[in-house]
Parts: sequence; structure tokens; C-alpha cells
Amino acid sequence: MLGITDITTYLIGTIIIVLLPGPNSMYVLSVAAQRGIRRGFVGACGVFTGDAILMTLAATGAAGVLKANPALFAMVKYAGGAYLTWLGLQMLRGAWRAWRNASRGDAAAPEARREVDASRPFVKALVISLMNPKAILFFVSFFVQFVDPAYPHPVLTFLALGTLLQLCSALYLATIIVSGARLAEAFRRRRKLSSAMSGGVGALFLGFGAKLAAASLN
Repeated sequence: MLGITDITTYLIGTIIIVLLPGPNSMYVLSVAAQRGIRRGFVGACGVFTGDAILMTLAATGAAGVLKANPALFAMVKYAGGAYLTWLGLQMLRGAWRAWRNASRGDAAAPEARREVDASRPFVKALVISLMNPKAILFFVSFFVQFVDPAYPHPVLTFLALGTLLQLCSALYLATIIVSGARLAEAFRRRRKLSSAMSGGVGALFLGFGAKLAAASLN
């Protein structure tokens, strides 16, 4: 059974990993800033679902499968890296269009300000969460250390640890969704600044894609 030291270690590690910027939180923030709080929370539900799936896979032995099959892990990480890179390029293209129209003083091009595709925020956030290098490495390298089948009640331990993680994630995402939507109102009239920030998020996604492609389970 987990002791106080184990729980404290897990909580500290969870808080640190949640607070580190990742593609899922950046996507949710961008959606909330450009589409509003409601859309942001829809995206957050996709993140919660993705994390729950990763937790379950890690606890049921998926980590061992990936470690035992380097080719499978390589296929997953390169596919994920390519997807995150594609999203980053889409964001950069949208930010460039918005910047160009702002320079021209074109106020009648709302589509140019749509730097993030939020047509299906739940699905996109779910896919991003499942391919998030930070989450993958956290669950297969850190989370599984605290879910031991030899415990008297392993299912209860899994549920308790998973709930704790989801609560930390929910508090963090709720904070950035609300603050992001409010900050967006302040930047709404500064279209060039807004476009530059969106371009920065796109560049971060390119970095996330490269990080996932270079990820290792060792």
C-alpha cells in the first residue's frame, strides 16, 4: 500500500508535470482565447479523456509493450510528432494570414483571424493528449511506479491516483481557460500582437513535434 512518502512524491511529480507547458494545454488555451470559455472547456474534456486512456493503458501493461517493441514505439512517436508538426504549421499559416490582413487594415477578414482550428475541440484535444510526449513519458515512466498489482487493492489505488491527477489537471486547465479568454479580450484590438502570440504557439507545436520524435522510454 502507498505510504505518505509515496503519495507526496507522486503529488509533487504530478503538479510539476501538469504545470509544464504541453501541446494539450497550449491547444486548449488557444481555443479558449479565440473561441471562448465554453469551447475551451470542451477541449479540456478531450484532454481528460486522453489522460484517462493513457493512464489505463499504462496500468494494464502498455508501457511494457512499448518498451519491449522499439519499432512500435518509434511508429507511435513519429506519427505523433508528424501530427503535432502539422498542427503547428497550420497555426503558423493562420497567424501569418492574420498578420498580413492586420497590416493591410483589413477588418473584414474574420477567417484570417482563425489561427486555431476549433471546429471539433474535443476530438482534436483528445488526439493531441494521446500524442503528448510529456503525458506519454509521464504515464509509462512515472505513473506506473505507483500502480503495483501486488497491492491489496490495486484498482482503488489506480482510481485514487488517477483522480488526483485529473483534479490537478482540471484546476490548471480551468485557470488557463478563464485567464486566456479574458486576456484575449484585451488583445482583440491589437491584431498584430494577437497574431504574433498565435504564431508563437504554432512554433511551440513544432517544438513539441520534434520532442516527441526524439523521445525515448529509457
